[in-house]
Amino acid sequence: MDTDMTNIFGIRAIIEAIESGSTINKIYLQKGLRGELFYKLDKLIKEKKLTTSMVPVEKLNRLSKNSNHQGAVAQISPVEFVDLEILIENTLQKSDSPLFLLLDQISDVRNFGAIIRTAECTGVNGIIIQKNGSAPVNAETIKTSAGAAFKVPICKVDHIKDAVFMLQASEIKTVAATEKTEDSIFDINFKQPTAIIMGSEHRGVNPSILKMVDSKAKLPLLGEIASLNVSVACGAFLYETVRQRTKTK
Repeated sequence: MDTDMTNIFGIRAIIEAIESGSTINKIYLQKGLRGELFYKLDKLIKEKKLTTSMVPVEKLNRLSKNSNHQGAVAQISPVEFVDLEILIENTLQKSDSPLFLLLDQISDVRNFGAIIRTAECTGVNGIIIQKNGSAPVNAETIKTSAGAAFKVPICKVDHIKDAVFMLQASEIKTVAATEKTEDSIFDINFKQPTAIIMGSEHRGVNPSILKMVDSKAKLPLLGEIASLNVSVACGAFLYETVRQRTKTK
C-alpha cells in the first residue's frame, strides 16, 4: 500500500475535500490570504476544528510542486480516524478488559510510529490523540510503525480531557505515566479495563489531566538520567499490562 501523504492544493479543491468528508491531516495556508473563497475555507476549518499552519509561499510551492496552489495546500491522512464513542462501545462489547492508549500531544513522528507499533503488538484496542499539537499520521509515522497504523484504530479528539471523561464514564480506569507520584507501575492493577496516558516529550502529561486521572504511576529509574524516551516508557507500561494479564496462577 502506498503510504505517502496525499497533498491537494487550491482553495476550492480543499473546500470540496472537507465537505466530502475526507480525513484532513493538516492545512497549510499562505500568510495574508484574503477573499470570499478563503473566508469560506476559513469558516469550514473552524467548524471542523482542523489543524492549520501559516507558512511562506516557498513552502506551499514545495508541497504542491508548482505555484498554482492559491495559497493553500492540504494533506489528506493515509488512514481513517474512528469515532471515540463508537470505538469504546464496540470494544466493550468484545472485551471484558479493554486497553486504550492516550497520547497527550506527543509531537515526534518517530516516537508516535514506534508507540503505534508497540501498541499493536500488545493488543491495544485503540489509540487516542488530540487534534492540535500531536504528531501527524504521515508516511514517516506509518513507516516507523511497520504498518501497524493500519491495524490499530486511532481516534482524534478536541482535547485529551474529553477522552478521559468518556473513558471514565464507561468505567475504564485511567492511569497517567508520570514521575510526579510515589506509586510504581508495579503497584497498579492493569488487569481491569484500562486507559494508559503518556505525556509529550518535553512536558509530560498535562497537569490539568493529572488532576483528573484515577491513578498515576512511574517507572523505577536506577541510573543518573531522570527520564526515558516516551516510546520506551510506553513500551514498559504496555508490557507490564501484558505481563499481568497473561500471568498464570
